[in-house]
Amino acid sequence: MNRLLFIRIHDVVLEHDPMNFKQGRDATKKLGLSFLQKVTAAIRMLVYGMAIDQCDEYLKVAESTAIKAMKDFCSAIIDIFGEEYLRTPTKEDIERILEENAMRGFP
Repeated sequence: MNRLLFIRIHDVVLEHDPMNFKQGRDATKKLGLSFLQKVTAAIRMLVYGMAIDQCDEYLKVAESTAIKAMKDFCSAIIDIFGEEYLRTPTKEDIERILEENAMRGFP
């Protein structure tokens, strides 16, 4: 992913929802994951199809944290960019998609 695009998404999501992505402390007062780590985990899962357990191995992000980061990230993206980039499919779009899936053998 282009670095400038990543930073733009990072900044816009952080500005939109700072509470869900704040860096907390654990019981031993050790700093938790940064916002950058959480966004990186979410984007890697979406872009590369990375499994949640790979986030734990590769990025040192716990499974529950990765799931929460993914949900929060997706909600923020929909809230921010939904009207501009995500549209409801038209009747023709749905028919075309169903035809393509039928050719693949998908019901």
